[in-house]
Amino acid sequence: MAKSEEKAVATKKPGEIASRLEDIEHWMERFMDDMWQRPFPSLLGRDRWLPIRPLSIRMPSIDVYEEKDSVVVKAELPGMTKGDIEVNLEGENLTIKGEKKEDKEVKEDNYYRRERSYGSFLRTVALPSEVKQDEVKASFKDGILEIRMPKTEEAKKKSVSVKID
Repeated sequence: MAKSEEKAVATKKPGEIASRLEDIEHWMERFMDDMWQRPFPSLLGRDRWLPIRPLSIRMPSIDVYEEKDSVVVKAELPGMTKGDIEVNLEGENLTIKGEKKEDKEVKEDNYYRRERSYGSFLRTVALPSEVKQDEVKASFKDGILEIRMPKTEEAKKKSVSVKID
């Protein structure tokens, strides 16, 4: 004798579905915010999806542009010193690498505060033109790293004006 089995079908009301979609959208926004704050978040930490990470370093903003005779790269690196930064040019790729370690301690009569800020980054940029690798110059002032790279003679000649129809 076979017993008949009953199965319950769960249904969702339209409001519950919309609520779930809002939850997913909110989660994705937090995830994307976190990715901009810290491009490679830990997969294990309990706070891994928090959108604000005050103790990590962000990827630096970089401008790359060409002048008549050179390629210029500027990077914003606030709070860093030139000893924290490493610049390498390999072929047509420029790599900027840095690490920030900061420990602030404030002791006053009424309170005690200690803050730590740390993080590292590695940013590689493909250069738009060939450059003279042995004539590259870099300077660092007020949190701005500026790298000037003279173009090769061949790269200077490659500029072509194209007529637009």
